Amino acid sequence: MKQFEVNFDGLVGPTHNYAGLSFGNVASLSNANAKSSPRQAAKQGLQKMKALSDMGMLQGVLAPQERPDIHTLRRLGFTGSDSSVLEQAAKQAPEVFLACCSASSMWTANAATVSPSADTADGKIHFTPANLTNKFHRSLEPEVTGRILQGTFSNEKYFSHHTHLPDNEHFGDEGAANHTRLCSNYGHAGVEIFVYGRHAFNASKPAPRKFPARQTFEACQAVARLHGLSDENVVYVQQNPDVIDQGVFHNDVISVGNQNVLFYHEQAFHNTEGALSEIQSKFGDEKVHFVCVKTKDVAVSEAVKTYLFNTQIITLPNDDMAIIAPSECEESESVSQYLTNLVNLDTPIKQVKYFDVKQSMRNGGGPACLRLRVAMTGQELEAVNNQTLINDLQFTRLNQWVDKHYRDVLLVDDLRDPQLLTESRTALDELTQLLKIGSVYPFQRD
Repeated sequence: MKQFEVNFDGLVGPTHNYAGLSFGNVASLSNANAKSSPRQAAKQGLQKMKALSDMGMLQGVLAPQERPDIHTLRRLGFTGSDSSVLEQAAKQAPEVFLACCSASSMWTANAATVSPSADTADGKIHFTPANLTNKFHRSLEPEVTGRILQGTFSNEKYFSHHTHLPDNEHFGDEGAANHTRLCSNYGHAGVEIFVYGRHAFNASKPAPRKFPARQTFEACQAVARLHGLSDENVVYVQQNPDVIDQGVFHNDVISVGNQNVLFYHEQAFHNTEGALSEIQSKFGDEKVHFVCVKTKDVAVSEAVKTYLFNTQIITLPNDDMAIIAPSECEESESVSQYLTNLVNLDTPIKQVKYFDVKQSMRNGGGPACLRLRVAMTGQELEAVNNQTLINDLQFTRLNQWVDKHYRDVLLVDDLRDPQLLTESRTALDELTQLLKIGSVYPFQRD
């Protein structure tokens, strides 16, 4: 049976902007209010998708959210025409307005947690959208995310969709950004690693003091239950509270895994020795390559700045692994030197490929943030909505769509422009037809 891992990247939306909304995300805050280029951002993302497809990888795309979120602004008491709602909100509650204009859905690693059929009790691929309760601007996403996922993976014979966890900080869930899976082959049962920042119901447990811990232990347990995972195939690992306070807001900023490789910084976890021992024990007889980056080689601050761990590790058709890294890694002396040395070590990682995703990096997300990983069999792949898979034709169509609808430059003040809302809705309505995902946006359903 053929087995694959498909990366579904989030398509950058037509209102891509830098509002600096994410406390605890150093890159996001440092670029607040800078001018952005929605067209360039979308094309950078598409170019990365196409490059991976050309490398022999299976690549998909997920639609963005509608922004500004007029539906939420109306729920918050702004009334009248859409133009009036925008104007009122921008004047009376500018922070709320900017949150409802967030471009953060581009980071699809936060969209959901995915468990492949080889791990689940009913033999289906399970999806649970992340509730993202820690940040108001991200908590607006789960409902539409669920519809987009259902439009992409609609065949009930193979795919099972869950409602996001309760909208409460006790069950704060940040999706695949705090989840990774190790396996011998993508279609074989694996070890699902859930990384959490704190215990919601036990204040005596370790927790960060400066920045928030966005993922709770209780949320991880709930997702594992929903997906029908066996205790023998799940490991819960606490993220190091001190590293969260250094700006590591998600585990995928300090650790990433693929098949039998876990690539992590020595400060990543609270109890590293215990965690790695449990992972190896549950993985079985085959060796897990634990690739540890020492602080003396790359400081945490440099890892965060360059997003060394927010890279993708992919398995190429020849079975070698490659790291897909942002160009910032190449520009850093310590990180580039480390990666140059890494490919010569006794690990499956044999290549490093650099990509320019600066529009995403400036807003606080690297290559790994841009994709949702879905391991599947050949039959399951055939059941996916094939209009959401990247090939030469769809890549061309999406680039033409971006050229037709996206602005080249966008300032934060432009977000109150009712013409931008009209442009965005026109673009998204056309996109849903291009991808054949149905009416997923509130303006299409009203």
